[in-house]
Amino acid sequence: METAWAHELRGAGLRVTRPRLAVLSVLAEHPHADADTIVTGARDLHPSLSPQAVYGVLKALVAGGIARRIEPAGAPALFELRVGDNHHHLVCRSCGVVADVDCAVGAAPCLSPSDAAGFVVDEAEVVFWGLCSVCHGPNRQNHQLDIRGGATA
Repeated sequence: METAWAHELRGAGLRVTRPRLAVLSVLAEHPHADADTIVTGARDLHPSLSPQAVYGVLKALVAGGIARRIEPAGAPALFELRVGDNHHHLVCRSCGVVADVDCAVGAAPCLSPSDAAGFVVDEAEVVFWGLCSVCHGPNRQNHQLDIRGGATA
């Protein structure tokens, strides 16, 4: 029986390979993951996988429309599997946690520029910055110690 990932890959015109399945598995478990996190997770599943192979898989998944690359200012590129809905992101300035937020107004693009300069706009990418509920809440000091010590939000 064909897996959902195999179906997605074939639908995007991509071959089904162990490296691609490993990367998809990691992305499913870790939305908004950076490349290093994906490399580590994919190598746990497929130890002979090289970092370069993972980067190649990520590039193919983004080009095939299966994954999305986001680049919050001052942060490494992040990858996610939620594609095609023009959603946006909330990023905590303190701990870096990222959360999805649905489109601000509705159908894509949900925002229109004041002057499109002749462009046909089909997507708006918005990043909202602030402090997550943990970083601005009563446990913020303990949370900051956890984050600096390597724990995640």
